[in-house]
Amino acid sequence: MYSFGIREVVAGLQDVGKLLESVCQFPLIDCTNLIAAITGPNCCIKPSTIEALLDHAPQSTSTKNLVHLSQIILVRQGNIAMYDYGDESENKAHYGQSTPPLYDMTRIPKDIPLFLSYGQNDALSDVYDVQLLLDNLKNHQKDKLVVQYIDDYSHLDFVIAANAKSIVYDPLMAFLRTP
Repeated sequence: MYSFGIREVVAGLQDVGKLLESVCQFPLIDCTNLIAAITGPNCCIKPSTIEALLDHAPQSTSTKNLVHLSQIILVRQGNIAMYDYGDESENKAHYGQSTPPLYDMTRIPKDIPLFLSYGQNDALSDVYDVQLLLDNLKNHQKDKLVVQYIDDYSHLDFVIAANAKSIVYDPLMAFLRTP
């Protein structure tokens, strides 16, 4: 879509339906549960919450954002790079080099408080990706870093699971209140 000059995917338009339809053609994607196909199997979301979510999703975004997300998810080179324009001269024009630069996670200040929560079933921010981040944070001040692993959680469980308040948000709020 981006290469054809379509710069925005607007929620509710026919383009989104066509995109979802084409995604459902890929092997191994079970579109009977499209959310799980994208985010991983969620453990703790009520059906009524899913219905409410689908009434308001997907949200509008730029096609460039979707392309970049797919580059991160599909390429999986063990790093996180800036947007790849797919052409050495375009990358050079934007970044001064033929390939997109990597985000340097080691530059995150070592004294900034971080609360990282992740789950075994998250297909968008999977355990491997989180481990890459944690490897980059190995010198972070230990009292400023809380890592919470939730065995059965997937991507959307962190946001809308029935037990997210007690499992995720209460510990997060306690962390934020720590002096």
